[in-house]
Amino acid sequence: MTLTRLTNYLDENGIKYIVIHHSPAFTAREVAVTAHIPRNEVAKTVIVKVDGKTMMAVLPASEMVDFAMLRTALGANAVVLATEREFNTLFADCEIGAMPPFGNLFGIDVVVADSLRNNQEIAFNGGNHRELLKMSYADFEKLVKPLVRKFTMERRVRCDLFERGIS
Repeated sequence: MTLTRLTNYLDENGIKYIVIHHSPAFTAREVAVTAHIPRNEVAKTVIVKVDGKTMMAVLPASEMVDFAMLRTALGANAVVLATEREFNTLFADCEIGAMPPFGNLFGIDVVVADSLRNNQEIAFNGGNHRELLKMSYADFEKLVKPLVRKFTMERRVRCDLFERGIS
């Protein structure tokens, strides 16, 4: 999804947002640091297969998916990380790994980590690795109508070295 397509959708729905341009960044943590946004406000999109069906899991950059929790939260038999080959054609106009969390625009169900609701605003990739969109979480939820479940755990990696540029 191009940034223009997404912003047109937001404009058509009367949603307020800002676009943040930043130097190229490829992980959600890197995006947060580059754009000077707290990691818990950067929403990352993870593509999963739930009993064989493609689904978006959206969570804060400060957290990671607990697949056992997600399976239980969704009442599924199996939840696994989708491979790039399994989903790249669904997001043909997005850079790999930069899909915005609007599954409704791609015909994909979305599950959001309950912790993301703690934010008044969220920021997310706009379809590329150089631009973010920032908008209210309430507006995001109104448009996407995701399932909201508890399925994450805090990342256990040391981010302080990364933030100082030592990785």
